[in-house]
Amino acid sequence: MKFYIDTNIYLNFWKKEGDETKGIPYWKLAKDFLDKAERENSIILFSGLILKELRYKLTEEQYKEKENLLNSTYEKVEVTEEDYKNARKLESKSNFEISFYDCLHISVCKRLNLVLVTRDALLLKFAINEGVKCGKPENFL
Repeated sequence: MKFYIDTNIYLNFWKKEGDETKGIPYWKLAKDFLDKAERENSIILFSGLILKELRYKLTEEQYKEKENLLNSTYEKVEVTEEDYKNARKLESKSNFEISFYDCLHISVCKRLNLVLVTRDALLLKFAINEGVKCGKPENFL
């Protein structure tokens, strides 16, 4: 399988996010998913959009480390002009409830037939309605 992982999943994993008193923490589910994807020789892809989002969420030092990690571990895909056009249509179709970047993630996944992995419930619902296969990390364990 080919997976496109949303920024929130990387952050869950790297920042060890989640409350163990409420079940398996998000970071552990993300780790288990990534481990399984590696064991099964699945392809994990990311785009410059993910890097841009990480730049806002991490310190400069953390960002450089994670950028190097992503570039050395996973496959980078380019966002095309057509993706931008389709994302604008999706943004409008969602009545602007879905962010433009999330619409871009959907566009990339649709174009390349990738499985979107995210925790964002609104994004999941909208992506499914757009014909994108998607789910939370635990859905693929």
